[in-house]
Amino acid sequence: MFSKILIANRGEIAVRVIRACKEMGISSVAVYSEADRDALHVSLADESVCIGPAPVGDSYLNMPAIIEAAVLTGAQAIHPGYGLLSENARFASMCEECHIAFIGPPADVIRKMGDKDAARKTMQVAGVPVIPGCDVVEDPAKAQEEADRIGYPLLVKARSGGGGRGIRLVQSREEFPKAFATAGAEAQSAFGDGAVYLEKYLSPVKHIEMQLICDHAGNVVCLGERECSIQRKNQKLIEESPSPAVTPKIRKKMIEVSAKAAKAAGYRGVGTIEFLFDKDQNFYFCEMNTRLQVEHPVTEMVTGIDLVKWQIRVAAGLSLSFTQDDISMNGCAIECRINAENPEKNYRPSCGRISLLHVPGGPWVRFDTALYQDYTVPPFYDSMIAKLIVHAQTREEAIRKMQAALCEMIIEGVEHNGTLQIDIISDPVFKAGQYYTNYMENRG
Repeated sequence: MFSKILIANRGEIAVRVIRACKEMGISSVAVYSEADRDALHVSLADESVCIGPAPVGDSYLNMPAIIEAAVLTGAQAIHPGYGLLSENARFASMCEECHIAFIGPPADVIRKMGDKDAARKTMQVAGVPVIPGCDVVEDPAKAQEEADRIGYPLLVKARSGGGGRGIRLVQSREEFPKAFATAGAEAQSAFGDGAVYLEKYLSPVKHIEMQLICDHAGNVVCLGERECSIQRKNQKLIEESPSPAVTPKIRKKMIEVSAKAAKAAGYRGVGTIEFLFDKDQNFYFCEMNTRLQVEHPVTEMVTGIDLVKWQIRVAAGLSLSFTQDDISMNGCAIECRINAENPEKNYRPSCGRISLLHVPGGPWVRFDTALYQDYTVPPFYDSMIAKLIVHAQTREEAIRKMQAALCEMIIEGVEHNGTLQIDIISDPVFKAGQYYTNYMENRG
């Protein structure tokens, strides 16, 4: 087991990993930008190293500085959290070259699954259902032919990257040439890779993801599903487990397919297979996330398995101590992402000093955050400032518990989306579980 781990991240996920390290008797090293000098993760870690000025490119994405910090402090492993460098194959390779364990899958797996076209081909060979479409196409004339064959509506999708960038919805043949050009240009600008492929647009659909843990011995365990269909501009707002749409029979099939997909990818560590799920309960591979997900707490709540600790154990070479037969999903968990933004003003980001903070409490209420009273939320980073998670024996009870927790939560000094979250979970459509990825668009 590692004796010291460097956390190459910030905010609530850095705090989450540091807490796991403390419970495992592992020393922790925080890295921070000049803007995060007073951040909670810095004070909680055993050691801390400043790696640059506020912009992420000069600090949290500064790979040489992070590697140097690990070497100087004697860290044996680096935990990348989520976002930032967590799915960066080059960074994983740098860790390997410096004999520092990267707490995630091997660099070649990250590279293969990060290339959405290669991932799609890998899944097809493994017999995993994929959305009808075509491979990467560069010639506009050939692309037009493929688009006509697939039919409209369709999506033009970037091979690399994520976060909804490099994706265009095409409703008709007339729209295609412009969408093809702009998606490629955006992908080139955002990811340095302008390659795109085409996919049939399925609607309405749910976004269902399956949580996996894979060890060095080839053992694969799936911890069930999370429903992540409440999204705004491809960014998740609310997640729950289990999904109200997935029956035990379908769950069993999705678990089997997900395990097959992980083995086909040669996966190791904690990861997620994402599927689109239609009204007829057909599911199609969407992508693989080669990292810990923001919404991992809902799975922890329903399975009782600490994903961060097992992520560390697997990276250290330990084998899983449980099998698929040991996994059961108990009750229901819901997570709301609390973002520092104003939904009433076109989701304008907010920053400033936290003048008053009251954290919701009670049985089975969890509040993952890096906030503290008098902390100043900087303007340089992602708007998510907290995650509120609840667990109950039934979905109806979990919804009521979340309503109560959101009403109890007080965060003054910045604007946030707590009221929006209350409105969503109070909506009869949400309560009935009959919502899809277009929920926020239809809501207006």
